[in-house]
Amino acid sequence: MKHSPQRPTPAELEILRVLWTRGPLTVREMHEELGPARDTGYTTVLKLLQIMAEKGLVARDESARAHVYRAVAEETATQKLMVHELLDRAFGGSAAKLVMQALSSRRATPEEIAGIRHLLDEMETTGGKR
Repeated sequence: MKHSPQRPTPAELEILRVLWTRGPLTVREMHEELGPARDTGYTTVLKLLQIMAEKGLVARDESARAHVYRAVAEETATQKLMVHELLDRAFGGSAAKLVMQALSSRRATPEEIAGIRHLLDEMETTGGKR
């Protein structure tokens, strides 16, 4: 059964980013990975992962003594969901306003600018469809 994607909380998103980057991890490994960035206890990480499993954001492999968690929520799908919500709430649905605000808020690298140009060129030739 496929559920509609759920928007992760900020703490859940932090865990997902680690799983997207590192791949499946045990609770202990996740706790160690998050340790330098935040003062989060082991039991807090465990509880977050359990909640995320209930929400369908992660899956738990119980075949080994130490349960291993992997991301079920796809990075791109999660980002799209969050961008759509941000577009609607903060920018009245205007992608142009979002992009202009994002580019004026932080300096883009030459590689990012080249990627944006490529995307714009691609969208122009396909009529905005990807």
